[in-house]
Amino acid sequence: MAIVINLDVMMAKRKMSLNELSRQVGITTVNLSILKTGKAKGVRFDTLEAICISLECQPGDLLEYKIDNMEPDN
Repeated sequence: MAIVINLDVMMAKRKMSLNELSRQVGITTVNLSILKTGKAKGVRFDTLEAICISLECQPGDLLEYKIDNMEPDN
């Protein structure tokens, strides 16, 4: 997938645990872990907003687009 989730990087920069972020954002640690590992198929904007508030960051700090060389040329 060409979208990379940098949630673990931002959590480390803020010295915040998964459990603490989960409590602040209001979603389960399991769902937050799925997002953190990049296995989520999507994220709601209100969840993204809550994460950004808790980590004091911008959505671009959490989401990154990388060109996937495995995709065929169009």
